[in-house]
Amino acid sequence: MERKLADADEWYGTGRYTRIDSKAVRSGETRRRPQSRPREERQPREEKQPKEERKPRAPREVIKDGKLRLTFYGAAREVGRSCIMVEGKDTKILIDAGIKLGEVEEHPVIEDSLLSEIDAIVISHAHLDHCGYLPHILSNGFNGPIYALKPTFELVNVIVNDYLNISKPKGIRKDALAKMPKHYKMVEYHEEFKVKDLSIKLVPAGHILGSAMVEIREGDNRLLYTGDISLKTTKLLDPAYTEYLNASTLITESTYSGTDDVFISEKQVMADFVKSMKETLKDGNKVIIPSFAVGKAQTVLFILDDYVRSGVLPKVPIYVDGMINKVMRIYRHNVIYCRDELQKRILMSDDDPFKSPNFHVVEGKDERSKVIKKVEPAIIVTTSGMLKGGPVVRYLEKLGDDSANKLIIMGYQAPGTQGSEILGGAKEVSFDGKKVKIGLKVETYRLPGHADREQLLRLIGKVQGLKNIFIIHGEESKQKEFATELSRKYKVTLPVLKEHYEV
Repeated sequence: MERKLADADEWYGTGRYTRIDSKAVRSGETRRRPQSRPREERQPREEKQPKEERKPRAPREVIKDGKLRLTFYGAAREVGRSCIMVEGKDTKILIDAGIKLGEVEEHPVIEDSLLSEIDAIVISHAHLDHCGYLPHILSNGFNGPIYALKPTFELVNVIVNDYLNISKPKGIRKDALAKMPKHYKMVEYHEEFKVKDLSIKLVPAGHILGSAMVEIREGDNRLLYTGDISLKTTKLLDPAYTEYLNASTLITESTYSGTDDVFISEKQVMADFVKSMKETLKDGNKVIIPSFAVGKAQTVLFILDDYVRSGVLPKVPIYVDGMINKVMRIYRHNVIYCRDELQKRILMSDDDPFKSPNFHVVEGKDERSKVIKKVEPAIIVTTSGMLKGGPVVRYLEKLGDDSANKLIIMGYQAPGTQGSEILGGAKEVSFDGKKVKIGLKVETYRLPGHADREQLLRLIGKVQGLKNIFIIHGEESKQKEFATELSRKYKVTLPVLKEHYEV
């Protein structure tokens, strides 16, 4: 059966850029749930390359038979802009194409002249630090297929459109952007496919909907890239699939790899979280929770809904603002990629948590103003997660100087962002040159979608035949701590941007 993307036109607003459109799923279409285990008998399938002619390629540097060459154009000794070139003897693929958000936006350091040489791109998941550079790549010479899971492409369409309309980066061609979905090649978990001489497979990563680890094989040489990973079961997703992992080389994230990065139990975190929420809500005040639209917001909303339903939290409205509602629809349309328990809850009862009566969608500026003016206790879950922009700015402008209200931060805050400044104790922050006073209470509760140090070590221990480890996507100080631990058993590298490594 042909796999199709959910209706994009229903969600996207207009902006300076041409929308990324995709075909709608037929009403009533059914699909098999992605298999949780690989089927050994499945044969790799050969994907047809786009028919358009490509520019003549520069001669490739010789790579020995059976070897792979790695070049890191981002995420080396830093968090963000993941972008790795993997080269076989006759093939070049790019794993991820992200940007780095902060005080100054940073892009991968790959030269535009190389983009036409890339045979394919594989996207691990739909966060901007892993996919936000796709419009630039498509506008500057790349003309090959892009591989990912169905929900990843649907989420990419939404977050990339939002990013383009807000940030308005230079060098993006409207025609290239409009054709972006034509490059999409949807694959399923554990389904091996080929890009010339490289065999590739995506494995569940447990981070967000559709997130994947990437296995690459040339002959007997196997490489595993974690992308962003979580080994913890959440209300929506199963943990990363760690059975039958086999690779001589591992490229691993290290966001929470420091010696102090051992998460306390979620039960304890949530107990403190609930106590804090009650203190604010009982006096008729408001709690603002800035969230990443993809992943974090869904987890937070499901937790809040459960607590309100059970009476742990008082029955107050939970306002959902920004891009979160669009993403909730995509999660709902792709619930077959979520936990079995969640699917059964929806299919076997009238209880659909995505459509909880406790959720109140905020549609536009007028409704936002009404929420702000209402004299009532309320919870507001809104974008953006790092407080760089979005509806959260309006809420802070109007509610942020009232010490009776509360701001609860539950996600990573990159250095240089307004969220980082507020966590650092700033009493005033600037949004587009406008100063906003921060007088409300500020608290943080760690509810990570990444693996901590213990989980990363557990994953690494599951990889059979492992010899080499490249540590990326983390603060350099934490990477060095992690490398010290791992070097007792493996050859460990902290890669440098644009350096070549043969494995």
